[in-house]
Amino acid sequence: MTRIYSFWRLAFVALTLFVFLMPPVWLFLSSLKSQQEIFQWPPTIFPAQPTLQNFIDTVSRAKFLIFFRNSAIVSVLSALLSVTISVMAGYALAKFRFKGDTLFFLLIMSSLMVPLQIVMIPVFLVLRDLNLLDTLAGIIIAPAATPTGVFLMRQYITNIPDSLLEAARLDGTPEWRILWRIIVPLAIPAIGTLLAFNLVWRWNDYLWPFLIISDQDKWTVQVALANTVGRFGINWPRLLSMSVLSVLPVLVMFTALQRMLMSGLMAGATKE
Repeated sequence: MTRIYSFWRLAFVALTLFVFLMPPVWLFLSSLKSQQEIFQWPPTIFPAQPTLQNFIDTVSRAKFLIFFRNSAIVSVLSALLSVTISVMAGYALAKFRFKGDTLFFLLIMSSLMVPLQIVMIPVFLVLRDLNLLDTLAGIIIAPAATPTGVFLMRQYITNIPDSLLEAARLDGTPEWRILWRIIVPLAIPAIGTLLAFNLVWRWNDYLWPFLIISDQDKWTVQVALANTVGRFGINWPRLLSMSVLSVLPVLVMFTALQRMLMSGLMAGATKE
């Protein structure tokens, strides 16, 4: 009975891995094919004559490096700004008691129930009045403060013992130094988790850049990918190669932050 159970469990795991890995593997292998081989029938998984010409054309002719730079700037700065705001707000809500603190926290959490489409026009008008349309700053600032980040940091910082903070206050340590020297080092797993999620969210964001940016030199990778699909045709080799290159930074980031990401997600489950 145990052997049968192990066999079916392994079969289920193998099937699940196949389902999840097949699309990205197909994407990468197809990006190594020529235009004719992509439309060959019956289709083939492995390219008969693999070539890197699609990637060379994408980098040299499609302004991909400009789009990549814009996405990198937006993702990194927006993620850092979001994490900074979330850490400060989470620290205030977790370790300070003031009149209406619970109501204030509930108001922040209630914004999770508001669809993005409702606040889209007001935020757009605010950015217009601030002359931030068609700028990278408009993409960075608009989604900087997120209730998800505030909630994550607040829940994690709540578990930090108050005795550490009281001892520092008795020594005359200012609050900003307590935040920087005590809270931030102890909350590194949660900060790393939030940073990873924000990097992915901002890198894959399409809607805000599409609404705000009209100058092609300020496009992000996702906007450039969408515009690769032409009105009368699609340059499939370029689209596939750009898709592969756009996925690589996210893959590298998750590989680098994997240990920190898992420790941050499991931290709440291991505390007594």
